[in-house]
Amino acid sequence: MLVKDDEIIAEGWHEKAGAPHAERACLENIQLPASGFRQSTLYVTLEPCSTHGRTPPCTDLILEKGIGRVVVSVVDRNPDHAGRGLEILRQAGVEVITGVCETEGEDLIAPFNRFITAGRPYVTLKLALTLDGRIADSEGHSKWITGTEARERVQEMRRRADAIMVGAGTIRADDPSLLPRPAEGRKPYRVVIGTDIPEGSAVLTDEAAERTLILKVEGRPPCRPRTGQSPSLQIASLAEGLRILADQYDIMHVLCEGGGQLAAGLVKEGLVDEFVFFIAPKLMGADGLPGFGKTGGLMDDVDHLRFETVERIGADLLIKAKPGS
Repeated sequence: MLVKDDEIIAEGWHEKAGAPHAERACLENIQLPASGFRQSTLYVTLEPCSTHGRTPPCTDLILEKGIGRVVVSVVDRNPDHAGRGLEILRQAGVEVITGVCETEGEDLIAPFNRFITAGRPYVTLKLALTLDGRIADSEGHSKWITGTEARERVQEMRRRADAIMVGAGTIRADDPSLLPRPAEGRKPYRVVIGTDIPEGSAVLTDEAAERTLILKVEGRPPCRPRTGQSPSLQIASLAEGLRILADQYDIMHVLCEGGGQLAAGLVKEGLVDEFVFFIAPKLMGADGLPGFGKTGGLMDDVDHLRFETVERIGADLLIKAKPGS
């Protein structure tokens, strides 16, 4: 955002890969005399880029406008940038301040950082669970474990993600659309892991069917996509599937909504960056479907998580956690 005399006079954000960066979206939407830009401060989450990729360097536009001061939360970890943009601005006489609200900034750009440093999307695993860890009853029904407020929060999460991922079993059991409601202009990809997807499923027939991607694990029979649907892709592992999503579809943030086998597979391959548990004050019983479909675990082999936040959502609890003890 651009600030002059303690007043926000312009804002911008990066809507998607290949679109104008936040700096350009902000600065190209306001007209000021040269002195006005010199007296203004540009606040950005991530260091302005200094190379020409899909879009021109943001440092060029900042210098062209004559911005007097730039405040940056996080230095770019992309080795093509990594402080280079800050040095360009400083050498041109721009006052540059870094590290402001750095922790909050790191949280905001976590998907971008994972995309840059690991070549795969940031993965948020979301599960709605009973107190005894069940995601569905013995017949596979899960509507509704959590209350209205929790489900509304999930819609917000969908609007922030580039793709919503589930296993084929979830499609067969619930036939979800996986689209955010209301959409508010967002139409994330739907990624289905597995086979035997019914031809009439919403993800194959609705208004966003062309943005449905099917990833098949090698060794299983292929499923044929409907005309106009994105082709199904063969993968050797979930890690390979995530790399494909990043490389071929510019997907930076995947929200995985289960089920239990997919959740266990992501954990086993060390691919979950963030866990989001919606815990309902309900008890399902031993024959309900577990949140993580793995067996034979011993105490010495458990996966350790670190609680980040705990929040009351209506009658339910929202617990955010990350890998690590």
